[in-house]
This record gives sequence, structure tokens and C-alpha cells, in this order.
Amino acid sequence: MEIQPTYPIRKIIHIDMDAFYASVEQRDNPEYRGKPIVVGGPPEGRGGVVATASYEARKFGIRSAMPSKKALQLCPHAIFVRPRFAAYKEVSNHIREIFSRYTDLIEPLSLDEAYLDVTNDKLGIGLAIDIAQQIKQAIKDELQLTASAGVSVNKFVAKIASDMNKPDGLKFIGPSSIEAFMETLPVEKFFGVGKVTAEKMRNMGLHTGADLKRLSEDELTRHFGKSGKFYYKIVRGIDEREVQPNRETKSMGAEDTFAYDLTTEEEMYAELEKIAQTVNNRLLKYDLKGRTITLKVKYADFKQITRNQSFPSPVGDFETISATAKQLLFHSGIDDVKVRLLGITLSNFGEPTRKQKPEKLDGQLELF
Repeated sequence: MEIQPTYPIRKIIHIDMDAFYASVEQRDNPEYRGKPIVVGGPPEGRGGVVATASYEARKFGIRSAMPSKKALQLCPHAIFVRPRFAAYKEVSNHIREIFSRYTDLIEPLSLDEAYLDVTNDKLGIGLAIDIAQQIKQAIKDELQLTASAGVSVNKFVAKIASDMNKPDGLKFIGPSSIEAFMETLPVEKFFGVGKVTAEKMRNMGLHTGADLKRLSEDELTRHFGKSGKFYYKIVRGIDEREVQPNRETKSMGAEDTFAYDLTTEEEMYAELEKIAQTVNNRLLKYDLKGRTITLKVKYADFKQITRNQSFPSPVGDFETISATAKQLLFHSGIDDVKVRLLGITLSNFGEPTRKQKPEKLDGQLELF
């Protein structure tokens, strides 16, 4: 028995900037245009990580989160550029202002990506695809950057659609086309399906949405737990999640992958102080304090640990963050170890001390 939609039909747009960091660098530096640009940690020494790559670099197989050394192997003439997060944030704020001309229902996912609910758009334009086109044009005219947009009746389909015609794409998937579209979609494209789940599905002979659709809700739940209920709905194009303009920040932090392994207590503590200062600055910006401080350590052999300490009342000052992180590191054992990465995160915020909610930040890779 097929599920009949009982939820209101919405007009959802998913906007995704094209190779955002790299595009900003190419816009601001004419000598980079048309060339393979990699934004991230440099490949010298032990190497950093790719934050993003221009489309010219992607042709060589370079992808986000790839080690910079591997990126250099794939494209020896790639140009590595250290990220300028302040510049990206400024551009992101301008993009957000463009969005707000059309709707107040904006759910940012990162600096370069957001959902918009334009069911009741401010300008009375009506057609969501026309709104998406106007937004794309405004971004191009005012910022000299391109964005891709997906338009549909729910978040999941809109997000998939925005990735279909990149760069500078615009794709509409209407209600009558959704189920047929979902049937052709590879299982690894489904929301919440990671590598492990995708492999499990393929081993079961489930390769596309059509394959998933053949299983009952009970069968999907038996094999995939609570996620099975979601798969049962989403393969039929049903996604009832609303656009949430005030997503609560659950954690805030920063981390750094080092060009060379840290081997001494002095080096580790010095780096922790820098990271603690970055975290403190972010907390001050959004007037947040947290009750839990978490230390993340990745060793040269890629083994990773986390250690945390909770406090009876919220903290957010540099001294407490720095001292706690050092203490957690000390008790984790720092003799005869080589450290590749350190990170500090605060969580367990409760309510901000001011009324407004902070926006979700673009990950935690702030330092390189």
C-alpha cells in the first residue's frame, strides 16, 4: 500500500555555491582564473588537507578532504592557496542578504549552502524556479560568483537537484516526477546512507531507489533500524522536514592539522593555546558558553582519541579553555608520541545569553 502525502506542499530551494572558496580566490586574483586552484593546507612537509578545489583542479580528481600531497600528485601544476575565512564569511553574509530579500525561512548548512522555503515569498513572485533564477542572477551580478540551485517540494529532492547541473545549474523536479526520479537514484545518494550502509545495501542487491522500493517498511526497519522508516518514505519522495531558520548550534570549536608532527610538550601546548584563542573568539562573537570541553588528538599513525571534561556551570574564557585542553592532553599521555592534529570543541551550551541564535558555522576547519 502506497503512502499518500498528508503534508502541505512546500516550495523549497537548495542553493549551493560552486567551488566556493576557490571561486572567491579566482575572483579576487585574476592570475588564478582558468587554473587548477586548491584551497587548503600546503603539501610541504607532512602536508595539509584540501578544503575545496576549483573545477579546473577537479578534472584531475582532486576533491575536498583529500590530503594535499595526494592532490599534488594528481595535478603537479596545481596552485595551493591558504584559505581566507574572513573573506569567505563576508561573501557568505552578502549571499544571505540576497536570500532574505525573498524569504525569512532560510536554513544555512554552511557558508556556501542553504535551504530556502519560498512557499510564501516576500515579493509575490509565485514560481519557485523564477525565484531561484533571480537569486542566481543577483549572486552573479553583485558578487561575480555562480551558484547552483535545486527546486522541489521538499528538502531532500531539492538538495539532490542542485547537484545535477553544476556549475551554474538550475534543476526543477516537480511533484509528478519525484517518484520516478527517486527510483533511478543510486542508494549512496540517499540522505543518511554512508559508505558502510551503502555497501550493506549493495550486498543485499539494493543498488537504486527502485530496489529499495520493493522492500516493505518492516523489512527496511529490520535491516536498517529506525533509518528504514525514513528510507521507506524518502524513496517515495516524502520528506516532511521543515526549513529551520534558527538551527541551534550544538558545538563550536576549531582544529589544526600540522605541517610537521609535534613531538614536544612545548610545541603541543603552544598550538593548543592558538586553537583555544580561536575558540574563545568564536564564543565571544555569539555570546556562548559551554559546560563541556572536548580535546581531539590525532597521532602520526592516524589513531584518533577524544577526551572531555564537563563543568557544573558554563565556561567560555580563554584561560579555562586553554588550561583544560592542556590538562586533558597531559593525562592522555604525551611522552614519546607524535601528534598530527589537535582540536578543541565546546558543547552543552544550553540557551545563549542573548536572544538571537548563532548561525551554524562552516565546519571546524579554521586553521591550516
